[in-house]
Amino acid sequence: MTWRIAVEPLTRPLFFLWSRLSRGKTLGVRVLVQDEAGRVLLVKHTYLEGWWLPGGGVDRGETLQDAAVRELGEETGLVATSRPRLISVHSNERFFPGDHVAIFRIEACEPGELTSRHEIAEVGFFALDALPDDLNRGTRARLAEIFDGAEVSADW
Repeated sequence: MTWRIAVEPLTRPLFFLWSRLSRGKTLGVRVLVQDEAGRVLLVKHTYLEGWWLPGGGVDRGETLQDAAVRELGEETGLVATSRPRLISVHSNERFFPGDHVAIFRIEACEPGELTSRHEIAEVGFFALDALPDDLNRGTRARLAEIFDGAEVSADW
């Protein structure tokens, strides 16, 4: 056994700490849900301007899919009854260095309990031809990619 193999278990925590500090990444999810009329579910946060797809950060030890289901429930009160399906992943460097956002579609939901704790000011379904004027720029771009055939951007 070489000395490197013997020392590695002792140095691993320092390596992981250095990696996080030097190459830190954060990860978030946004969720696309449509009602039976094809309207898109959007939320208005109490701390951000405009309307957004529901979503938020991925917690330590949580899968992206689990985060999408959790955030949907917290922000809208809807409980996913189908598995989230990944649509796309985007870099959010412009807003927060090292951040990435994954977009998921959830096909089926049922009413549940809203648990956002005053994080969400409004929740609503909007027709694609009647989206709010103050729709978040990234949300508008994702909807254009999904529904209008716009070229998918790597950036949020």
